[in-house]
Amino acid sequence: MSEEMDDLKEENEDYYTFLNIPRKATDDEINNAYRRLSRLYHPDKHMDPDRKVEAELLFSKTKRAYEVLSDAHMRAIYDNLGTAGLETQGWEIVQRTKTPHEIREEYERLARDREERRLQQRTNPKSSVTMTINATDLFSVYDDDSPFVDLRDLFGLPHIEISGMTLNQAIEAPLTNRDTAILSGNLSSHNGNGSGGINCSVRRITSDKGWGEVEIGAGNGLTFATKGFRNFSRGMFGNASVLTHFTPNGLRVGTVTTLANQLDKHTVGYLTWKAGMQSGVNTMIIRDTPTQHLVFSAYIGIPHTYAALSYTHKMPEHDSKVKVTGKAGTFGAILEYGAEKKVSQNSSLAASIALGVPTGVQLKVKLHRASQTYAATIMLCEEIMPAPVIYGTLVPLLSWLALQKLIIQPYLRQQKQAELLKQREANRSRLLEKRREAMAAVDLMRETVRRIVEQEEARKGLVILQAWYGQLVVEGLEEECGSPEVVDVSIALQCLVKDSKLILQESSKCSLPGFYDPCPGEEKNLRVRYLFHAVTHEVTIRDNESLRIPKQSHRLET
Repeated sequence: MSEEMDDLKEENEDYYTFLNIPRKATDDEINNAYRRLSRLYHPDKHMDPDRKVEAELLFSKTKRAYEVLSDAHMRAIYDNLGTAGLETQGWEIVQRTKTPHEIREEYERLARDREERRLQQRTNPKSSVTMTINATDLFSVYDDDSPFVDLRDLFGLPHIEISGMTLNQAIEAPLTNRDTAILSGNLSSHNGNGSGGINCSVRRITSDKGWGEVEIGAGNGLTFATKGFRNFSRGMFGNASVLTHFTPNGLRVGTVTTLANQLDKHTVGYLTWKAGMQSGVNTMIIRDTPTQHLVFSAYIGIPHTYAALSYTHKMPEHDSKVKVTGKAGTFGAILEYGAEKKVSQNSSLAASIALGVPTGVQLKVKLHRASQTYAATIMLCEEIMPAPVIYGTLVPLLSWLALQKLIIQPYLRQQKQAELLKQREANRSRLLEKRREAMAAVDLMRETVRRIVEQEEARKGLVILQAWYGQLVVEGLEEECGSPEVVDVSIALQCLVKDSKLILQESSKCSLPGFYDPCPGEEKNLRVRYLFHAVTHEVTIRDNESLRIPKQSHRLET
């Protein structure tokens, strides 16, 4: 919501919309728009003291918009960075001969300088919790002669236990603009046996094309590793690492080298070679498009050799993904299918069923929120049977639908409304000021609009009957008049009519003179009912749509 309010600020300072000119406007179009508004708002044209004060404010805003857009250097900064770029500290060092690309680079350099001053106050914590749950008793009962006590006999409940758990935590501590220290640790336990380790590394960006890293770790012996990344050319890069592990049985050394190449716009190929602790060669091809993600990999090594194919179908309009993966090799075969759903701006929930030989049936659930990941692998059955497959598929799906309808959607709606009310309250004074400014602009337009209407009526031209801007209802204009989320902009639009034509650019209308945003963060529409050749027309457009009237398609049948 804060981003929406920032967008609101930029919209209210949209000089192009305020002058009602396209973003590629020529100098003549800018001058003509400035002269038109100057005649309307010039203080000398208003004798009433109150109107004179309002005219001075609007004339000052008109002059500011003209000064920015008529100056090629200031306009380049404004087009690339908005009003924030014009106000950024340090712009006095930017030469006026710089191109828009050079201006953006200078702005980014200043941003990096500010970022470096805040480095000591920032960290990037990451954590993950992974559990392995044995729930095979749900679908397979102990034998009658089992020496263990069956919980089904005592309480009618199956025996479910957590057989393994792994915890990982890492933080990053920027030292300079190029150096970063990373501290990470892990704890794991499986069937009563535990282990853990801690690692500390320092990464340095050596150039624009690469970085190097040194890592020291302790846990099951002392480890020392060096890593490096290099961008060789456009579309080709590689990385390599060397790991030295000091164990009670002696020294072990392993290396991993990867070379990647951009095959086309959406496809990247990887070739990885491992030697030492693990030996093998892996090739991988990844194709990623806005709607699909395809991964093929083949691995030849010790102790296993396998081939895998994974396909993910993306549905951005629903914030969802559906994934199918097949994997086969010397260890056996696995077929996995599942889905992922984005539940909030920073959270996603995924669930999948894995059918494997000899692994059986497993249900995998993962919740990812910001930099935290919580995952659980639930072992349903050691063999592939219909019952665990059906239950493992339907139960998570039905649970998700119930959770979505009963908890998530009501919570998100309530949260959105609460945040919206909070933002409205915080910006109440600013919105009142914008409303006062819009009403003042309308008062200054009335005499000009009266003359325009007389001219248009005489020629049976374009006359605005009613115009409303904001959260419009479907039932009709009659019910919208008293709504605080709707603004009457009939006079403001009539003032823009010239030669029986009205043209509005493709941008938010709240920056037009006589307009303001009555409902920040909400979707808005503009509805216009007008006369042309003594025939009633009507049109409704979205806030950012362009508008050209009159049009034959807007004509009402009755």
